[in-house]
Amino acid sequence: MSNYRFKALEIAQNRYAKPVTPPAERVADFYGVNTFNKETMRALLSPEAYLRITEAIDTGGKIDRDIADEVANAMKSWAVSRGATHYTHWFQPLTGSTAEKHDAFFDLTMDGKAIEKFKGGALVQQEPDASSFPNGGLRNTFEARGYTGWDPSSPAFLMDNGAGGKTLCIPSVFISYTGEALDYKTPLLKSLSALDKAATAVCQYFDRNIDKVTATLGAEQEYFVIDKALFYARPDLVMAGRTVFGHSPARGQQLEDHYFGSIPPRVNAFMVDYEFEALKLGIPVRTRHNEVAPGQFEVAPTFEEVNLAVDHNALLMDLMERVAERHDFKVLFHEKPFAGINGSGKHNNWSMGTNTGVNLLGPSTKPKETLRFITFLVNVIKAVHDHADLLRASIASAGNEHRLGANEAPPAIMSVFLGETLTKALEDLETKNEIALNKGDNVYYKLGLNRIPSLIRDNTDRNRTSPFAFTGNKFEFRAVGGAANSSSTMIVLNTIVAAQLQQFKADLDVRLNNGEKKELAIVDILKQYYKGCKRILFEGNGYSDEWVEEAARRGLSNINSTPEALKVYLNSESLDVFQRVGVMGHTEVHSRYEIELEKYVKKVQIEARVMGDLAINHVVSTAVKYQAKLAETAKNLVDLGMVTEAEPVKDILREISTRVAVIKKNVEEMIEARKRANNKADTAEMARLYATEVIGYFDGIRYEVDKLEQIVDDEDWPLVKYREMLFVK
Repeated sequence: MSNYRFKALEIAQNRYAKPVTPPAERVADFYGVNTFNKETMRALLSPEAYLRITEAIDTGGKIDRDIADEVANAMKSWAVSRGATHYTHWFQPLTGSTAEKHDAFFDLTMDGKAIEKFKGGALVQQEPDASSFPNGGLRNTFEARGYTGWDPSSPAFLMDNGAGGKTLCIPSVFISYTGEALDYKTPLLKSLSALDKAATAVCQYFDRNIDKVTATLGAEQEYFVIDKALFYARPDLVMAGRTVFGHSPARGQQLEDHYFGSIPPRVNAFMVDYEFEALKLGIPVRTRHNEVAPGQFEVAPTFEEVNLAVDHNALLMDLMERVAERHDFKVLFHEKPFAGINGSGKHNNWSMGTNTGVNLLGPSTKPKETLRFITFLVNVIKAVHDHADLLRASIASAGNEHRLGANEAPPAIMSVFLGETLTKALEDLETKNEIALNKGDNVYYKLGLNRIPSLIRDNTDRNRTSPFAFTGNKFEFRAVGGAANSSSTMIVLNTIVAAQLQQFKADLDVRLNNGEKKELAIVDILKQYYKGCKRILFEGNGYSDEWVEEAARRGLSNINSTPEALKVYLNSESLDVFQRVGVMGHTEVHSRYEIELEKYVKKVQIEARVMGDLAINHVVSTAVKYQAKLAETAKNLVDLGMVTEAEPVKDILREISTRVAVIKKNVEEMIEARKRANNKADTAEMARLYATEVIGYFDGIRYEVDKLEQIVDDEDWPLVKYREMLFVK
């Protein structure tokens, strides 16, 4: 068997689980040892410096240069003592991955002596080349200057280089020479600050002790694992991150036996290994399990502050890919690497908490706390209703386009699921008459809030077809793609909720200034809000055709195309909300729109080129060779007089010829469509043509190739098959 596929299979089948040694007996003994966290700073900094740096971290205040110098010296000493030789500003450009430029601590004095050097200036700011990163027109190619700036709210950490050395990674923002954001972190931090101020102002109506609100996030990460040898035997996986061809195996996920099943030994060893490394980096991973699709798994962390959670998710993905190499695996984060089975999402569980320890989206049995909960609940719903298309734009990508609305992923229609109990509570709030206040009355009960039942966590079922579902004390945005940076969605969600809370405060202040009772005014405003936005609530099956029709009747958008979804960023309402809340200016929003369009075009372009190459150079050539072999066999049988005619074989020959002809024709037409798209100077028009014309050939080519996979002799077929990749031992 000279077929490379069989060589890869032989390699994969002879691999076994590799032993993993725990760093210590208890997680508590090694958790966060590779992070420059508050405990480490307390031990290495002077009391005054520690107090000032922690105050700056907690409040977002400015760090003075003298403090930066002391922190840099302590950070260098700590890192070098743990084997670090280099440092880098670790940032998240709009490529979708992380970036780093390593500089050595090593330096030379004037007399040629070697020293280890790291000053506050190097900690606070670095200057990578900004022209080589996506900028959406903010920078010319010849304008190279850009800046990374230290984000002290996210701890620095040590990354093992895999070659005996370590690098000190300093989480940073990335901005252009003229000050515009070129990364995910900068607008995320601004959106978090805006949400904090807006939510705190609303909290003040209920509790004067609340002076800070922190948004929290738990990002559940789904992924596939396949053997490294099988990965490299599939050029489409290597080039595009997904399989463009592959017939569904006889057994896929229909037996529902993989979900929460026994984790395969090799995969379990890989999981244990990356979890140990993650815990050393202070990433609080807690859950591991098999997902629904064969070869698919999930890791989930404890909730953290949003900025830190986003950093940790990006770091975890990078870490998983590094550790996978040690176990001869490849990790696939693509939203739909295999057709016909579940894709991978990154379920973003989002909530808000106060400095007094209150979850603002946590139901309560106490009337005053219930009113506060309903206030934040209704304002979040209204924010999602008013900016549903912007939320849809935040999850738009070439990969997620394959996933949305298929095999457990929610549909592209944005809707909110609350469950029967909360929905009824809000209906009662809207429809039942309120009782006027009398002196000495219990104001909350006389407002009719006694009609709202005691609300407890998890008092209703969950809806996996809802893109934005309330799940007891948080909202779960299930539509985020597995390969995405959660910042895109969090920036939008934080921004629109902040804007809505600002509006609520303005509406309430007008009524309070007119002498209305606070509780009466709050309830009446919430009733009006709910009445205007309840059309976005949906409790049923999001996959059903009936919901698509019902959503259209309600006036809800159903944007299936990524280029169409991304256009929403340029709507006046979108541009206004980003600028009004202080998250991004118009030019920054425009640049992100251009970057996402270009990213979409390039990814679809790569898929189309890979598809054409595999179809002609692998599949068609193999099918023609097999056809010649069959023809020779049929001729020999007739010549030997063993059969009078070889009609069954001729039928196979004719089918192969027909399918090869269709493939060749469609590939040629797809190439011409790609050329037409590439000739367009306007990125939006180029993206539209890729979405409407180039992609239009994908399914037709795939159908014919997948049929040939069932016809051509298994010994001759060049591509590793689904049944060989998905069932990891």
